[in-house]
Amino acid sequence: MQSQVTHLPVAARQVGRLAESLMAMTLGLFIVGVVGFSHIDVIHNAAHDVRHSNAFPCH
Repeated sequence: MQSQVTHLPVAARQVGRLAESLMAMTLGLFIVGVVGFSHIDVIHNAAHDVRHSNAFPCH
């Protein structure tokens, strides 16, 4: 059984890292902006409790 390995050029790896970084930032902004400021009490309180458990100041 042979496996084929493809090596990407450096530029392709950098684009992949950039895309991963942008997705992580987008997810983080979603969590902070949407979940943290949600008007749904259950979601807001869960985000609030997570912030406190991670020693993140929120008020």
